[in-house]
Amino acid sequence: MTLTADTRPQPVATFGSGGAEPYARALRREGRLRLVRADVAPETAGGTPRAAATDAPADEPFDVARWSAAADAADLSTLADARSVLDIGCGPARMVRAAAALGIDSLGIDVSETAVAMARDAGLPVAAGSVFDPLEAEGRWHVALLLDGNIGIGGDPTALLARCAEVIAPNGSVVVETAPDVDADEFYDARVVDDRDLASATFPWAEVGRAALPAHARRAGLRVAQTWSVDSRDFCRLVRTR
Repeated sequence: MTLTADTRPQPVATFGSGGAEPYARALRREGRLRLVRADVAPETAGGTPRAAATDAPADEPFDVARWSAAADAADLSTLADARSVLDIGCGPARMVRAAAALGIDSLGIDVSETAVAMARDAGLPVAAGSVFDPLEAEGRWHVALLLDGNIGIGGDPTALLARCAEVIAPNGSVVVETAPDVDADEFYDARVVDDRDLASATFPWAEVGRAALPAHARRAGLRVAQTWSVDSRDFCRLVRTR
């Protein structure tokens, strides 16, 4: 069968891509962005689908400059005792830079061409692509990081955590930064919007709080082994159950 333009598989939109590309511009110019709910919630596993929402903000605006700044105390707490680190959705790779400064083998991965280019220009080891693609040293990473809301990648936290369980070593762990709302467990379509109201294409996203994370972890073959908070940011360490 010959695929036409209407039947050819379409790539899944990713965080801040497409449309007016506000994420790429903000990375270069260190602007501020908002994550805005779109008006259709996708049918995906895990979490509670949200009814049509007419673009209500999902959270406070965030300053992209933080992702290019040095890792802070909360960030550094996630690297404690790590022997190797895979930073998923690394952006400009501040965590890769921090790991390198501590002598920890590390790799960042991100779908944003701009973020990857910025990291590589800084001499940091970053791969372009998705965590669902084949990865370097797959099954041997000691710590996989999902920080800055990246548990939302793909809009299916259970599937994302199951993939993370595949890439870590048998004695490894997945460190997740959870949503400020401890009870959050939502998935929805979203857009990234900048200060000039220029928007990205719509992409699937999710928010998971500390109370909701154990159920997603369990379905992914993981369990919560540790929780902690630093500077009002909450983290959970997940380890394999099998």
